[in-house]
Amino acid sequence: MSIQTIDDLPTPSLILDRAILCRNLKRMSDRLRSAGVILRPHLKTAKSVQVGRMAVEGHDGRITVSTLAEARYFAGGGFKDILYGVGIVPAKLPAISELRRQGINLRVVTDNLAVAAAIAAAARDGDTFSVFIEIDSGAGRAGLPFPELPGLLDIARVLHAAPGIDLAGVMTHAGHSYHQSTPDGIAAVAEQERRAIVGAAERLRAAGIPCPIVSGGSTPTAMHSRDFSGITEMRPGVYVFNDLDQEFIGSCGAGDLALSVLASVIGHYPHRNQLLIDAVAL
Repeated sequence: MSIQTIDDLPTPSLILDRAILCRNLKRMSDRLRSAGVILRPHLKTAKSVQVGRMAVEGHDGRITVSTLAEARYFAGGGFKDILYGVGIVPAKLPAISELRRQGINLRVVTDNLAVAAAIAAAARDGDTFSVFIEIDSGAGRAGLPFPELPGLLDIARVLHAAPGIDLAGVMTHAGHSYHQSTPDGIAAVAEQERRAIVGAAERLRAAGIPCPIVSGGSTPTAMHSRDFSGITEMRPGVYVFNDLDQEFIGSCGAGDLALSVLASVIGHYPHRNQLLIDAVAL
């Protein structure tokens, strides 16, 4: 029986170092557990039920996805508490309801009063929903801007008053942490993230509206936050494999990159100091 080596693989091939993967998963899991924060990994990077199961080991199994296709895939793999972490549009509510009727607690996100009203209307027709209100903690992509939080209480009241709706809490994605290049810079963004979602939760609770889940996100802030007070869960994703961006900003080291691509050199051009490789799979 011949032994296959890396030279026997066709190129391009995806190479996963399982030992590094396991080390990355354990590092994040241990860090958040010691901080008293639940891990809800964002599996849009892994796109693997097997990796997802490894990631949530020792936690309660909740995960995050970015598409309905991912939600269906992970639901089929046995995951029951799934946050669809992209602002929901009313046209997708029937698909959300279909999965929820199958026993999947598929949760949705909004920062919009009209969408909240549409969710409430669908709930009045007999469907159930679990909804997060998204907060912009500085990334400038989506969410109600902190500290103003315009419309927060209006959205929350519409959702909280509707039958069949669980107002799950507030969430944010500190995507601007990727623009930092030092641990101190990332820690500052992490504190900005924490203040935004904890502040939003406090505003809801002061108005008599429950806010059980306070959800932060991003691998850099999960790794470099110095204070998780008030946060109940974190949603890092890239940490499972890591990449050169994470190494550059200090979220991981060179030995923490679990994923690479094996490619063959198909051209050598000394006059340009360049190599040409076959790194695209069709």
